[in-house]
Amino acid sequence: MKALLLWPIMPNSFWSYQETLDLSGLRSTNPPLGLITVAALLPAHWEIRLVDRNICQETDDDWAWCDLVIVSAMIIQKQDFRELIQKGIALGKKVAVGGPFPTSVPEFALEAGANYLILDEGECTVPLFLEALARGDERGIFRATEKPDVTQTPIARFDLLNLDTYLAITIQFSRGCPFQCEFCDIINLYGRKPRTKIPEQMLKEFQVLYDLGWRRYVFVVDDNFIGNKRNAKVFLRSLIPWMEEHNYPFILITEASLNLAEDDELIELMVKAGFTMVFMGIETPDTDSLLGIHKVQNTRQDLIESCHKITRAGLQIMSGFIMGFDNERPGAGKRIREFMEETGIPQGHFSLLQALQNTAMWNRLQQEGRLLDGFGTVHQGTIMNFIPTRPVEEITEEYIDAFWHIYEPMPYLKRTFRHMMMMKGWRGKTKRPITWHEIRLFAALCWRQGIVRSTRLRYWWQLIAIALVKPRLVYDYLTALGIGEHFFTYRHEVKAQLQAQLAALHRAKETQQEEKSYQLETV
Repeated sequence: MKALLLWPIMPNSFWSYQETLDLSGLRSTNPPLGLITVAALLPAHWEIRLVDRNICQETDDDWAWCDLVIVSAMIIQKQDFRELIQKGIALGKKVAVGGPFPTSVPEFALEAGANYLILDEGECTVPLFLEALARGDERGIFRATEKPDVTQTPIARFDLLNLDTYLAITIQFSRGCPFQCEFCDIINLYGRKPRTKIPEQMLKEFQVLYDLGWRRYVFVVDDNFIGNKRNAKVFLRSLIPWMEEHNYPFILITEASLNLAEDDELIELMVKAGFTMVFMGIETPDTDSLLGIHKVQNTRQDLIESCHKITRAGLQIMSGFIMGFDNERPGAGKRIREFMEETGIPQGHFSLLQALQNTAMWNRLQQEGRLLDGFGTVHQGTIMNFIPTRPVEEITEEYIDAFWHIYEPMPYLKRTFRHMMMMKGWRGKTKRPITWHEIRLFAALCWRQGIVRSTRLRYWWQLIAIALVKPRLVYDYLTALGIGEHFFTYRHEVKAQLQAQLAALHRAKETQQEEKSYQLETV
């Protein structure tokens, strides 16, 4: 069997870092970990070609060569996902699909024409798909009846990737999250009981990346790295000596809940293991909104002090913020801006709320008759797909204003500097080489922020101060400024997209009003 594995195009978004990638000579932020894990689950005698369409396009020869096309996707990729399915069917190929988007919305893939839906987690459903192929089944939907034991998950086929085109390589330690935030689909996809790999597995994965020559960021893409704190600590205690022995070859990033601030030992272990950044879903500084979405873990301690504690220990925070929760008070955007200023958090993943299909929020809004037709692509340039409790125009205009000001160059530089100065300056001794990608990015920063923009004096003063006071954080600092280049550009796109949608919404309301007036006059 000849299988062509395709990863659809990722539209520009918070996570794409497109401007930063362009400045660095890179092509994509992360590779498709799910798809290369599926590749490891397929029979060893199969011939496999993997094409990440964010890196390069597949060729006509690829389509002619293959017997089977396998496509995985997230919701943000839905447009290219549909087009790939339709192209495969038009060319007479069998098309199999999987991943979080078709698992949540299988009817989308069926309407596009996919032959096989390999849903849920591949460790359970890929074998069912292979059995169906062996029987000669022309179509099939394969679902899991249980969650797989991830200690049996094979090492992903990292060898299929063009590693030098990515900003960060992804691996996974656990799946699932113990919390039940109303808007989140993680617990629907992976459950509330975190399942973890064993340390030996993880060290083998790190070793594979090391042997392939990777020496930059490794993103541990868990739903919540500390969902099972005991197992996380066991893994970290094994990882620390490995990282020391290999001279800290990777810069580690992960996602964790804010209750990390409650566990000093866990924070210390993460820093010693080489973690430098953690993404945290803060969502909103408004306690009433947090309680309304059942995010009680963010209400047990003071949010700002929790962030300061984590930062002071040596972890840079990347935060998630959302506007549009039920009963949200006016001025939410301003309060989020003030929160970011007070904590100094450079990157805020700042979005308007979207109801994801089959989440508790989706089900509630459906019962209340508040869902709008269709579903968005869940990126920063999309208006909410439901009727909020305050005017959508008010929320969107607040959001545009907040997003614009958060990512103005000067405030971003100042926040980043304060954040870094708050951090403990310890980093493990490394012999990791600086690549031409990093040199290219840093040179662009010196030109854009240090010469062209009005930030020039602030840029050089802050850089010198960091170099003198926190020399081991210079790399982290410059990288954070490099990421800022994406947001300085992207905020224009977000503003234009949302203003266009607001204008369309306004025109639709005017048309409805005119129709009502005409009907009344006719009567």
